[in-house]
Amino acid sequence: MKIVALEEHFTTPVYLEAVKGLSFAENPNQYMLAIQAKQADLGEGRLADMDAAGISIQVLSLSGILLDKLDAGTAAYVVRDANNTVAAAVQAYPDRFAAFAALAVKDPGTAVDELRRCVEEFGFKGGIINGTCDGQFMDSPRFSSIFEAADSLNVPIYLHPAPPPYSVNEAYYSGLPDSFGQMLSIAGWGWHVETGLHVLRLMVSGLFDRLPNLQIIIGHMGENLPFSIERAESVISHAPNRLEKSLPDYFRSNINVTTSGYFTESPFYCALDVIGVDRLLFSVDYPFSTNKQGRNFLDSLALSDEDKQKIAHTNAEILLGL
Repeated sequence: MKIVALEEHFTTPVYLEAVKGLSFAENPNQYMLAIQAKQADLGEGRLADMDAAGISIQVLSLSGILLDKLDAGTAAYVVRDANNTVAAAVQAYPDRFAAFAALAVKDPGTAVDELRRCVEEFGFKGGIINGTCDGQFMDSPRFSSIFEAADSLNVPIYLHPAPPPYSVNEAYYSGLPDSFGQMLSIAGWGWHVETGLHVLRLMVSGLFDRLPNLQIIIGHMGENLPFSIERAESVISHAPNRLEKSLPDYFRSNINVTTSGYFTESPFYCALDVIGVDRLLFSVDYPFSTNKQGRNFLDSLALSDEDKQKIAHTNAEILLGL
């Protein structure tokens, strides 16, 4: 079975040098050093790991969760270098790799130019944005031009989590023993619910009314939205301002969900029931999760062959034009 994985990460020496000494990057332990080594490999080692699990194609994206902590000029330089690096990898292995353009959104105009460059010159399949910027969500009018560019280019934006702003971190995750607060602030809890909130904000801001064909991808089995979106709609529906659609309708028309890092059945079947099989896409979250974990999970699902094929590759081919 052909398998396309959509949230698969890489890094570069330029990025690692730029974020050295920042929170979450200071004094990496042996686990993170091993992760960084796997991220840096855009050649034979990565391909061998893919082959061992039967992964056909990885759609690569910079693991850029600390871009927001850099000044605009440095961040723009870092992402341009990263995009050039991954473009070379895609050119070297066009049947095995595709890419999302890393975007430094502190300067939205530069981000738009970079998205256009990567899509038009390199054939990238979309862009990736990590969390908030200067404490602002992407529904701010400041960032509208980025979504307008993606819509005009007919490519999706992958909305990936990042560590919370300082004030949120202090309010929600401080005062806990050891590193529990840090872990809860990111993949343990915080950045999933923040990304779910991020998507809800895009919906209620009217973004999808203005750009009805715009497609957003989110990972981690829908960032808790499949479980809670009907509850959100039951409350939002009483607001005096009306949207053109219900929140579940936006979810099923403008959002695509990947399996990245979530390899248990209950969240999957919840997402399947809420968003439908045509908007579910396979991802591993490599190398933070292993290709074998992702493949074993995919193989275990009680689905028809047709539905499994959709999740494994067909939906990705349609969405990304692979």
